[in-house]
Amino acid sequence: MPVFWDRKEELEKYEFMMGVERGRLAVSLDVLTDALALIGQHGVYCVSSRNPSKPALDIEAVMKSINDAKELIGSAMEEIRRKKQESAV
Repeated sequence: MPVFWDRKEELEKYEFMMGVERGRLAVSLDVLTDALALIGQHGVYCVSSRNPSKPALDIEAVMKSINDAKELIGSAMEEIRRKKQESAV
């Protein structure tokens, strides 16, 4: 479980602030955001031969997948928060 060692400080911080589940999801969002930034930089150099103003199709597909994953994680975090609030009431 190298991610737990590599991201130890982040995990501790977010787990303390948000709880274990939401904290880990928050760190996952950060990891995906980092990956999105890296793939975006790569996309600058790998442009589509059909449309030079856009990244190559494989880069576009990876960026869409990362954004989709971020959206799903965000919705899961919101659902956990909502259920926690409902149980507190």
